[in-house]
Amino acid sequence: MGPDNSGKAIRRIFTRKGFLKKMLRTGAPSAYGIKTMLYGTLLPPPMIGAAFPDILRKTAAMGHETGIHCWDHVKWHDLLPWMPKKTVAMEMGRAFALYEQIMGQRPRTTAAPGWTVSEDSLEIQDALHLSYCSDSRGTSPFYPVLDNRRFATLQIPTTWPTMDELIGENGITADNINDHYLACLRPGLNVHTIHAELEGRVLAAQFTDLLQRLKDRGARFITLAEAAVEHGANAAESSMAMGELAGRAGAVALQL
Repeated sequence: MGPDNSGKAIRRIFTRKGFLKKMLRTGAPSAYGIKTMLYGTLLPPPMIGAAFPDILRKTAAMGHETGIHCWDHVKWHDLLPWMPKKTVAMEMGRAFALYEQIMGQRPRTTAAPGWTVSEDSLEIQDALHLSYCSDSRGTSPFYPVLDNRRFATLQIPTTWPTMDELIGENGITADNINDHYLACLRPGLNVHTIHAELEGRVLAAQFTDLLQRLKDRGARFITLAEAAVEHGANAAESSMAMGELAGRAGAVALQL
């Protein structure tokens, strides 16, 4: 919702093992564009949510679910473990306030940048009385237990690997990636995270093909809000911890 500081992610070359390899493997410079990769460093960071309010409103009008990702993506993703609770609350609060200003209603969900969480971020989510959050990677909806502390907000984890985690690894290419995804399809809830720069642009044809092939198999498409209603009542507690995941540089929140 706030500033695009994508250029500051360059520091991950020094702080996250495998980050440079992943960027080169997935063709990030061409996918995101050189200009975007300079925002927040050589170029001033543009404001995202305030610049495109009509897109948010149009998305909701088309029947899609909307919610909060963050205020500053790079700041949250890279620095959350070291943020004081007050700063975490401020980051989330600024995003919530702008969303409400644009949409005319409070957001009911969040999805953390890079699947990055802390005790403080989960506590603040609970205080906001959200319907659910999608901050983690796992297998099924659950109520998170982090560092022996149980939290009240339902987590609906991403269950599939993302395209940028797969392409260039283990013989997977843009031409055969959908064969891999169909092999990942399981009975019940499957949750797939996509990125506008990839599935919305350079891999749009592959994503369209994936949707069609899923429809041909009889898949039912629902919002995560609908999934929360269907699965929340029977969801169990499950431990959550930050850990490594194949294809990603740095730790993510994992359902254990």
